[in-house]
Amino acid sequence: MSTPAKPVRKARAKPALAQALTLARPESSSQRARAYQGFTQQILSGNIRPGQFVSQRELMTLLDMPLGAVREMIPRLEAGGLVKTVPQRGLQIAHVDLKLVRNAFQVRSLIEREAIRHFAATVSAAELETITASHQDILQRASADVPDAALLDDAQAVDWGLHDRMVDALGNEIISEIYRVNSLRVRLIKLEQSVITPARLIPAMQEHLRFIAALQQRDATAAVQLLEAHLDSARNRVLTADPIPSP
Repeated sequence: MSTPAKPVRKARAKPALAQALTLARPESSSQRARAYQGFTQQILSGNIRPGQFVSQRELMTLLDMPLGAVREMIPRLEAGGLVKTVPQRGLQIAHVDLKLVRNAFQVRSLIEREAIRHFAATVSAAELETITASHQDILQRASADVPDAALLDDAQAVDWGLHDRMVDALGNEIISEIYRVNSLRVRLIKLEQSVITPARLIPAMQEHLRFIAALQQRDATAAVQLLEAHLDSARNRVLTADPIPSP
């Protein structure tokens, strides 16, 4: 007597989330990250302006990325408040108003106060010497009769590089990501409201050197106070540049 054949069991269908995770391609995630990084760079270079409308296909061209990567990037931009979708018009870059200025600088202050306290206790003397030298170089170049062509780009790299370094020194990737997104909001505000000139660089670099000196003394309390004075000055420079609309 022949043994009856065992019934063939159908493979259990994977839950939708598991399927999505299984089918997600590493290159898709990488392209999405590159698209976001490209968008960030366009803000930093001033090619994307506050309040500007842009289509997905225009972003494809601007970022040199496929449409799929651009579409996958958009929810991240919307979650960060950097863009919003406007029916019939496309994507609108965040518009600068008093609410955005207030919120962005408040977030910046909250994060950086904690960061500089930690930095005062952990940064090496050698690194602080290097940071000081880079600021002094910018000050010297900004004070020249004819500033060099690379001054403004170098100054912004030194300026934001120090703030980023202090935040990243916390070793908290969640905080660093929040700070990076908020930094893009601050950049949009500065693009809209102020023109960076050698004359504007000098007070900003001097303010940096004051709290750097406090860091060298390992005086966290003074460093926090001087940082807050610097952030207040930065906000006031924005608010006094041109009238900012209320939300």
